[in-house]
Amino acid sequence: MKIGFGIIGYGYWGPNVVRNLQKLERSRVAAICDGSEKARQRAARDNPGVRLLSDAAELIASPDVDVVAVITPVWTHFELAQAALEAGKHVFVEKPFTSTVEQGQRLIELAARKRRHIMVDHTFLFTGAVRKISELLRDGTLGRLFYYDSTRVNLGLFQHDVNVLWDLAPHDLSIMAHLIGRPPQAVVATGQHHLNGHADVAYLTAYYPDNVIAHINVNWLSPVKVRTTLIGGEKKMVVWNDLEADEKVKVYDKGVDVGNGQGIYQLLVSYRSGDMWAPRVEPSEALTTELNYFLDCLERDEAPHNGGEAGLEVVRMLAAADQSLCQRGQLVEL
Repeated sequence: MKIGFGIIGYGYWGPNVVRNLQKLERSRVAAICDGSEKARQRAARDNPGVRLLSDAAELIASPDVDVVAVITPVWTHFELAQAALEAGKHVFVEKPFTSTVEQGQRLIELAARKRRHIMVDHTFLFTGAVRKISELLRDGTLGRLFYYDSTRVNLGLFQHDVNVLWDLAPHDLSIMAHLIGRPPQAVVATGQHHLNGHADVAYLTAYYPDNVIAHINVNWLSPVKVRTTLIGGEKKMVVWNDLEADEKVKVYDKGVDVGNGQGIYQLLVSYRSGDMWAPRVEPSEALTTELNYFLDCLERDEAPHNGGEAGLEVVRMLAAADQSLCQRGQLVEL
């Protein structure tokens, strides 16, 4: 029996979710809801025969909907996800999970009481690139992790309800949590707004145990689109360029070796410069992989690794970053 999904929100990302659900054998799109008549008309053209609604409450109450997908602005996530969980539905929610830490905690507690599952749409965790980098860390190829450094910039799209950190940084924050495997100890954020009152250029630094550091540059005012991440390990280093059609991930046998001297001023430093290779990266669409994984979790009654707790960790970091941003880069302990 196919699992029925009800999609709330058919704007930018909603059509992608619907398209992927439509092609999976174990799922079906029972209904699509959007308050915009124009969006509903587009949904009707794209998905003939699917029931279209303007009232989210009607979709949530539908008996043929097993999972409610909340693909709407972040300020609406809590109320919609709460209503879905109260109605006994599982929830698939767009990133970021909620607007506040408290909201995220309440949804997690509600899901536990209702014995329902939450998946937060951290799509990048299911890309071939991130899965390959995770494999390189797990099997020891990179050695001990030193740093994560990401540049995620472009011209627009400007959001009117959140700043650039809440819009672009969740991608990297979820990847960092997945790769590093533990929460940061402190966060620093700086930035500035120029056009609509929300920061449109920002820099976030996160400090982790064992001297691991992560840095994210996010920007809506860049003349070019850049999606490049550097990951430094003790043994190997990685350059991930997500805009590359081929060879998105490149592994460099480069680094610094420090020998034992008689003191700090006699350390023997040597530079290692070896080969570069581009490992094969699985080409499948990340959203397809993610939704298939969610279906697996629902069928096995297992919590997904990108569930509410993972979503809450990202929100907690964003909230700390906002606090630091307002204080012009003051360190915020977590």
